[in-house]
Amino acid sequence: METPAITSTIPSHRQSWQHHLVTTMRLVVIALSIVMVAMISLDTLQNISFIADRTYLRVQFYICLVFILDVIVEWIFADRKKHYIATHIFFLLISIPYLNIVSRYHIQLPPEVIYLMRFIPMLRAAYVLGIVTGVTAANWISSMFATYMIVLIMVVYFGSLMFFVEEHYINPDVTSYWASLWWTMMNLTTVGCYIEPVTPTGKALSVILSGGGLILFPVFTVYLTNVLKDDNPDAMAS
Repeated sequence: METPAITSTIPSHRQSWQHHLVTTMRLVVIALSIVMVAMISLDTLQNISFIADRTYLRVQFYICLVFILDVIVEWIFADRKKHYIATHIFFLLISIPYLNIVSRYHIQLPPEVIYLMRFIPMLRAAYVLGIVTGVTAANWISSMFATYMIVLIMVVYFGSLMFFVEEHYINPDVTSYWASLWWTMMNLTTVGCYIEPVTPTGKALSVILSGGGLILFPVFTVYLTNVLKDDNPDAMAS
C-alpha cells in the first residue's frame, strides 16, 4: 500500500533536481553575460577594438560554450521541445562563436560576410544585456517605463559602441568612445552633431538613430502625460 506513495515522490524529486539545475545554469549565464558586457565596455573605454582583442575572443569562446550548454540542458528538460527551440533559436544562433571558428580553422569568407560577423559580438552582448536588465513589474505603467528605459539605454550604448568600432580608426573626429557617445546622443535627439560619419555603417546608424529618436521621445512624453493624468485627473481636465 505504501509503494504508490514512494513512487509518487520520485517525479517530484526529479523535477526539483531539474529545477535547481536549470536555475543554476541561468544564474551562470547571467553572470557570464555581465562579464562579456564588462569586457566589451572596458576595451571600448580604453580605445581598444574588442574584435581585435585576443583575450576577449578567447574568453568569449568559453562563454559561448556555456550559453550553448544552457540551451541544450533546458531543451532536454523542456516538456514542449519544439516550442522551446522555436523560442530560443535566436539565442542559440548568436551564441555560436563564429569569429573563433573562422580564426581557428582559417576559413576564407567573402569580405561582406566577415564585415557582418563583426557585429555578432555586439548583438550577443545586446541580447544578454536585455536578459540581465529585463524586469517584470506588476504595474503596467511601471513595466512599460522600465522597458522604455532599457530600450533607450541599449540603443544609446550599442549605437555608440558600433559607431566607435567602425569609425575609430577611420574618422579623425572620433578620437575616443566619448566622442562616439556624444554623436549617438545628438543624433538620437535629432539635434545633429559636428561629427560626420564616413563609413556605410556610420551613415546607416545616423538614419536609424534619428528615426529611433522620433519614436522613443514621443513615447516618453505620452508616458508622462498618462502619469500626470492619473495622479491629477481634475487638473488635467481643467
